[in-house]
Amino acid sequence: MTRPATHPAPAADRPSTATAPTSAEASVAAASLPPLPALPPSLRVERHGPVAVLRLARPAKRNALDDATVLGLEAFFAAPPADVRAVVLDAEGDHFCAGLDLSELSESDTFAGLRHSRMWHRAFSRIERGDVPVVAVLKGAVVGGGLELACAAHIRVAEPSTFYALPEGQRGLFVGGGASVRVPRLIGVHRMADMMLTGRVVDAADGQALGLSQYLTGAGEGLGHALELAGRIADNAAISNFAVLQALPRIAQANPDEGYLLESLMAAVASGSDEAKTRMRAFLDGRAGKVGRS
Repeated sequence: MTRPATHPAPAADRPSTATAPTSAEASVAAASLPPLPALPPSLRVERHGPVAVLRLARPAKRNALDDATVLGLEAFFAAPPADVRAVVLDAEGDHFCAGLDLSELSESDTFAGLRHSRMWHRAFSRIERGDVPVVAVLKGAVVGGGLELACAAHIRVAEPSTFYALPEGQRGLFVGGGASVRVPRLIGVHRMADMMLTGRVVDAADGQALGLSQYLTGAGEGLGHALELAGRIADNAAISNFAVLQALPRIAQANPDEGYLLESLMAAVASGSDEAKTRMRAFLDGRAGKVGRS
């Protein structure tokens, strides 16, 4: 059922001119890197130095998520290669993900449906609360379960073709992959209710204004910009990335007194690391760049 997937990639606030490495460059780089985990055929992965690109590979189904794909996502993010410092979540074809593969729905009982939903929660939590920052490249349909998957990533880069929808209400369903927790944090309960009650489709520009994406690029520029961002992220101190992924969400959800204490503890841990001391020394010695407009 599984096989190693090491296939090369197919050919912001402001659009990026960054381009993805060529297939030849990716092949040369991959040859010197540790082996990648085995994945189902619906997922493909490649390496760009410390960045892994994990790609949904069901374009004929608009990358709809079946159980094998969701379990493959869980397996990858449960144990990514040790030297991977960031992941770009991409998709083949014109669409990021059109949601749950409805052809897999069966006459299952209520308890089976509950367990299926919890499996999605577990898999997507591996992404959101995992060890590596994740940048998602959005295009075309980001619908239902596709939006749930996108919202589990830490940064979302959208191309102009992107559109968002939560059509579960029109199909007699309710979201089950974490949308009712993650989407309101981004856009508010009232906006999510509008999408579910009316079937409203949100385009790329409105989605960025609402907070569904952080970057909006030109057509075909999403992957290049995501790789550029992931490269910057991979260059951060490991302890800082850990703090952003593990401490920041908990601080944001805590009451203020507990949040301030946790912030102080995390700040002390980070600043006490050898890497932080080395980087601060470089900055004070004038060997590190100052913050400025890009």
